[in-house]
Amino acid sequence: MPHYDFAPRFHALYDAAVARHAAGHRGADMFCTAEEKAFLAANGLSAQNLYDYAEDHNGYGGEPGFEQALGIELVRRDYFLNVQGGRPSGGVLDDTTMPAKTEAIRGIAWLPRLLPKARAKLRGELPPSLMYSCGGDRRFFKAHDILPAEFLSLVWRHGDNDDAIIDWVARRSAST
Repeated sequence: MPHYDFAPRFHALYDAAVARHAAGHRGADMFCTAEEKAFLAANGLSAQNLYDYAEDHNGYGGEPGFEQALGIELVRRDYFLNVQGGRPSGGVLDDTTMPAKTEAIRGIAWLPRLLPKARAKLRGELPPSLMYSCGGDRRFFKAHDILPAEFLSLVWRHGDNDDAIIDWVARRSAST
């Protein structure tokens, strides 16, 4: 698997996905060719990831955008290759266990929901019903001046230590 050209290959796939979605193609299962799916899988990604980016790109004025998607997927790819040894976890987050969108921790709304989502994104365990860096996530990131990839890296560094992550977000939020 080539590593050096991941970014331009992902960029080409992102652009193709945006165009496919704009042309009316719907559903992640039929969204990518077998070769594209193989490239994505070899890098810890899925057609669903690409579909979600394209759907939001076309529905929300270009957001999250290629640059944000690349940053997120570089963190996921690094975790996949170096922590998971290039092997999918096989697990899937049960979206019925997610905290409500209205929940808050230390007065920080959305953060309780974002924590399990970020962990699932790192492990490649998001169900099709959830997207990391969806519209709600993006509102959170903008409000607290956090890059989505930066938050994903933060969650990777701190693992299950919610207090360390919450402290970091509170400090960042206070500085905005």
